[in-house]
Amino acid sequence: MPWKASSVMDERLRFVARLLDGEAMTDVCREFGISRKTGYKIFGRYKEHGLEALTDRSRRPVRYANQLPQQL
Repeated sequence: MPWKASSVMDERLRFVARLLDGEAMTDVCREFGISRKTGYKIFGRYKEHGLEALTDRSRRPVRYANQLPQQL
């Protein structure tokens, strides 16, 4: 039996779809192997921004603590 390839985006989409179908957050999170805190974060982003919120976000910091101001 071949492996099923799936991306992070596909998994998040399946997760949200199951929540929209009325399944309980606790059960869905347990099956996907994530914490409820993460589940609520993903679902909240989806409700706020739609499908584009399910893509990976940049991990780049907004500002760097030791960086000198541009004027210097």
